[in-house]
Amino acid sequence: MPSSPSPGRPRRLSRAHLRQDFAASLVVFLVALPLCVGVAVASGVPAELGLVTGIVGGLVTGVMRGSSLQVSGPAAGLTVLVLESVRAFGLAGLGVIVLAAGLVQTALGLLRWGRWFRAISLSVVEGMLAGIGLVIVAGQLYAAAGVTAPDGGPARLAALPAALAGALADPRAVASVAVAAGTVLVIVGWPRLPGRVGALPGALVAVLLAGLVTALAGLPVATVRVDGVLAAVRPPDSAAFLLLAEPAVLGAVLAFALIASAESLFSAAAVDRLHDGPRTEYDRELVAQGVGNTLCGLLGALPLTAVIVRSSANVRAGARTRASRVLHGVWLLVFAVLLPGALAHVPLPALAGILVHAGWKLIPFRGIVALWRGHRGEAAVLAATAAAIVAVGMLEGVLVGLGLAVAKAAWEASHLRVDHTDEPPPDGASPSDGASPSDDDRPPHGVLPPHGESPAHGEPCPSPHDAPSPYGLPRPPAVGVLRVRLSGGATFLGLPKLLDALEALPRDRPVEVDLSGLHHLDHACRAAMTAWAERHTAAGPHPVRLPPFPDPHAAPAAAPAGP
Repeated sequence: MPSSPSPGRPRRLSRAHLRQDFAASLVVFLVALPLCVGVAVASGVPAELGLVTGIVGGLVTGVMRGSSLQVSGPAAGLTVLVLESVRAFGLAGLGVIVLAAGLVQTALGLLRWGRWFRAISLSVVEGMLAGIGLVIVAGQLYAAAGVTAPDGGPARLAALPAALAGALADPRAVASVAVAAGTVLVIVGWPRLPGRVGALPGALVAVLLAGLVTALAGLPVATVRVDGVLAAVRPPDSAAFLLLAEPAVLGAVLAFALIASAESLFSAAAVDRLHDGPRTEYDRELVAQGVGNTLCGLLGALPLTAVIVRSSANVRAGARTRASRVLHGVWLLVFAVLLPGALAHVPLPALAGILVHAGWKLIPFRGIVALWRGHRGEAAVLAATAAAIVAVGMLEGVLVGLGLAVAKAAWEASHLRVDHTDEPPPDGASPSDGASPSDDDRPPHGVLPPHGESPAHGEPCPSPHDAPSPYGLPRPPAVGVLRVRLSGGATFLGLPKLLDALEALPRDRPVEVDLSGLHHLDHACRAAMTAWAERHTAAGPHPVRLPPFPDPHAAPAAAPAGP
């Protein structure tokens, strides 16, 4: 049996691999074709531009090193941001934004910052995808009914029931909704069919069936408008580059670069878990994504990112090398050149149904439930990120999520826990047997008690706690040690909680403080604990045993030399 290649080293292209990659490329092409068109239409740009981005993702990004099996193209996750940018700055402005975002991605990859995108909180990424999914579903439901969606996420969600109810009274809207609903049902149910029939991409089958039913039944449903690939490609002119002086455009560039990079690298990590081939080189993958987006911007096309749907289809189809994703770009190019008129027969409600299904899949319902059960703080960050994206916008929502994630991490790092345990007194005596003697019960200073006589032979020696006081007073009962353990981070943020817990300790008990559970101790807590120990010792009969504080500037102890 041939040995598998070591992770990180690309596989050599053999005839067997070429056959597998050829078959996988056809599968990826059939999956990517309706998605490219649907994302473009949902983004408010000509459908041909989605094909252009898919071609660049295959022929340019696919050739470059990084992740060997993941496939790039227009993504549903950027639909909302693209639509907002087109409305605000036009198609020329979109090209400039995508071009600048690609340059930012390339620079970050060359600076070897690709690995740092993995430090983004997973709850923020999932919240971003959930917010995008909600906006896509709400917007495409309006498109499925053939009505115009209101501006703003909250307005879309609020007016959606009334819009769908009103659409049921219009026969044209009813036909449009029926086509969209049928598309979703085919996408969901087609993979469950037995045999090789179920292996066909459900989205492509749904679009073909929708086009066939629409043409045969003569349904009054709008279809894709086709102007040709060359007519759709419009590179930004020199005047469009003046938009880069506007702060809003710079914010959009940052949002595109951040979201596209994070989605691509998280997708790469997910794809790596699906196969045993070479692992992703994150910095190289970020450069590849940046070069692809730079070219897409020059062509005035949609931004590209790695897409988990196409990538997982590529892996499941048996792809072995980068040749599969390059060939998928070749098939998209052939279709765009030879069969662009076929897009004119695609019903727009069918594309809306594809996007509704894609947006629904972006919402991590199982992840939300799991987070709520185990990490409610992370679930709150996810929900807040999604809500901010729906209520305000993409960039603002991501920034809100990042801020909450940082605040949560800072809170957990400074969270202090104070636990105390009672240690039983010697000889089994209970600490609640009595109180410590007052100052009046103690012998005068400098007076020693007389020596008692030894017990008779055979009699047990009384415990010093049981022996009567030489002055006729009972000995104070034995008391147990109260051990106080601090764990977590002791910073000034937890100082009120620390002092409340320490000052509530009884003063007639010996106290031992354990600092071994602390991973950080700042100056404010050091000073406060020292002052409390002095006050507690002065007020009670027992001293506080406070261990020496660790020196933050001390060098670690050297390991003992061997024999």
